[in-house]
Amino acid sequence: MKKLFAILSMNVLSYTSLAAQLTIQLYDKIPNSKPTANNEKAETKDGILRIWNVSVPSITMYKPLHPSEKKTAVIICPGGGYGILAAGHEGSDVARVFNSWGITAFVLKYRLPNDSMMVNKEIGPLQDAQRALQLVRQNAKLWNLDPNKIGIMGFSAGGHLAATASTHFNKAVIDNPANISLRPDFSLLIYPVISFTDSLTHAGSRHNLIGKNPTAEKIKGYSNELLVNEQTPAAFLVHAKDDDAVKYENSIQYYEALVRNKIPAELKLYEHGGHGFGMNNKTTSDSWIDRLKKWLQVNQFL
Repeated sequence: MKKLFAILSMNVLSYTSLAAQLTIQLYDKIPNSKPTANNEKAETKDGILRIWNVSVPSITMYKPLHPSEKKTAVIICPGGGYGILAAGHEGSDVARVFNSWGITAFVLKYRLPNDSMMVNKEIGPLQDAQRALQLVRQNAKLWNLDPNKIGIMGFSAGGHLAATASTHFNKAVIDNPANISLRPDFSLLIYPVISFTDSLTHAGSRHNLIGKNPTAEKIKGYSNELLVNEQTPAAFLVHAKDDDAVKYENSIQYYEALVRNKIPAELKLYEHGGHGFGMNNKTTSDSWIDRLKKWLQVNQFL
């Protein structure tokens, strides 16, 4: 236990007791990393917090004042086309809602694919997602969490990362000497990029992660609807039919693959809402976040 506290103390970036937030670097030595200056930048524009040039990945823990007896945790992956992180309305804002339900939330600040920062840019984000799952499970007892109730959530390209973590968990891209499970126990996918196939993909996300001229094998390897099997975690999905950035068929195909494999799944489709609406689809009085709460309760995570 003393050793664990020592590791955490080395990695802590900031702690705010009033907000119950703790930010922890994911690694002592960042894997798959080229020597580079830390040029991370953040900007709030039109009410949206954007972070880019992430070279030092971390998780920020939001601890509820009144934890649920289920001891569930969710790792949140903000979207941004693998080019930025929309870390407010697709990150910290969502974490606070989970806290109000008694769920511990972790906002993942993952590295964005960049050839100047990484030896292999396509695995950088997945390394950070797997490390976040590993780190949370390693510290489950310390943080009063159930290691069998650790979920992952993603918005847009963050949804692609969450879905990739949910279908690639048997292929570790990080060191895992203790063989800690890298499988999320559930997935929450909000207007997600699921597929890298030509007919479905969001071109910017695909280009940023695997390049402008990927091989057919590479496209298939990151098209998560093709990788669902009986071990894929249960999922809750949300999409708007008029999404002009990420086709709603991404969610449909992942949902249908889950159903074929008899995996618990729920998909909420809205007629309108576009892309990037976060928790608040202003075109409807229906609240997907309320539906999510009920889904978590039904599936014994809340």
